[in-house]
Amino acid sequence: MTLLRRTKIIATLGPAVDKDDMLQRTLKAGVNLVRINMSHGQKEDHQRRIEATRAYAKILGYEIGILIDLQGPKIRVSRFKNGSIELKAGQKFILDANCPTDAGDLERVSMDYKDLPKDVSPGDKLLLNDGLLMLEVKAVLGVEIHCVVLLGGILSNHKGINRMGGGLTAEALTEKDKEDIVFAAKMNADYVAVSFPRSAADIQKTRELLQLAGSKAGIVAKIERLEAVADIEDIIRASEAVMVARGDLGVELGYAELPAVQKHIIARARALDRAVITATQMMESMIHQPIPTRAEVSDVANAVLDGTDAVMLSAETASGDFPDKVVEAMASVCLAAERQRAARISGHRVECQFERVDEAIAMAAMYTANHFPVKAIVALTESGSTPLWMSRIRSGIPIFGLSRNILARGRMTLYRGVYPLDFDVTRFQNGSITKNVIQYLLDSKMVATGDRLIITKGDYLGNQGGANSMKIVVV
Repeated sequence: MTLLRRTKIIATLGPAVDKDDMLQRTLKAGVNLVRINMSHGQKEDHQRRIEATRAYAKILGYEIGILIDLQGPKIRVSRFKNGSIELKAGQKFILDANCPTDAGDLERVSMDYKDLPKDVSPGDKLLLNDGLLMLEVKAVLGVEIHCVVLLGGILSNHKGINRMGGGLTAEALTEKDKEDIVFAAKMNADYVAVSFPRSAADIQKTRELLQLAGSKAGIVAKIERLEAVADIEDIIRASEAVMVARGDLGVELGYAELPAVQKHIIARARALDRAVITATQMMESMIHQPIPTRAEVSDVANAVLDGTDAVMLSAETASGDFPDKVVEAMASVCLAAERQRAARISGHRVECQFERVDEAIAMAAMYTANHFPVKAIVALTESGSTPLWMSRIRSGIPIFGLSRNILARGRMTLYRGVYPLDFDVTRFQNGSITKNVIQYLLDSKMVATGDRLIITKGDYLGNQGGANSMKIVVV
């Protein structure tokens, strides 16, 4: 059996993968899911990249998931007459909701979120361009926010605005997001990410819109606001996955507090049987450099050791110079971290009571796998739930999720240590399932003669929630 990486890699697609055969090279380097960032680009380009990804995934012979990331209410400055200005510490500057959108200058600029003056008060600190510039609010006069610059620098078009400590009231779903949800349904996306949710209610609203559009996509809650951290338990429960989106979250929270919050979110997501993604600036230097910094290597490795399901690349693959190389580098770091003993030891749910038969089977299989020499676990699944529960247990044992359901296979592309495979159990009699599963895995070169496997399945093939048996076999 070849060495399989357990931690999944998400690559954002953009113009960088459009040249020559770069998309194919990037996917082949080890991508498990692609992210379509609806904050940039045109739908026609997004559709073309999604279709090309799926076509090449068939050639490669494995599933690549599709994650569509909604823009959300990104609060930004508008445009400057000359494209940018330089703010100096001590100077006065006005955020003016009535300023023409393209008339920004050294004195004032407009912003796309016109209710910002209602959300701020004198003494508030506003962080621009991911915290590289800082303004202090001195007065709010109607629709004008009068500030003094505390930390200066270059401010260019469409840079983000955050309030230190959070508290901005912009709705999580914009009209553009609602249109993009329809696009996600049309593209049969496996996951849709919600930007800047404040509470579980934002997740539920997204689910209603997805269902209305005919989509059963899983929802990824991007944790970017302090309000989301305060409501983290309910948000996790309302979602299929959460993303530690460290850009805006780090600005609102403060960079010194971010690592502990990241660890907490990863731990809670795993404890509540949800997938978790770690994102933002993971290998930022590789946008223009062929190798990562040592700090970036440690950052990725620590996320793996903490138990993240996936690590995500943004500009590195969307607009960088080395999309394929950065995926290769991230894959090698993940594999090295997974070889550490800490990545394979788990105390998850050791003293818990299980609520369902299939959940109990999943836990029994993982306990056995971690205490008995087996080469792989094979879960025959209709919904993907059994492999999800299995993937919450730290282990070095690969989990093959065999399903005829394309939705379940797409979901499983995100689960740590789970490898979705297309297999239709309803084509076989119950008594011949084990034989046909083994032959399928042999033909796929996933197992070899002599390997010991754990197989879980249900008595009633093709039914959701039906796993009720575990068998140990030798190929």
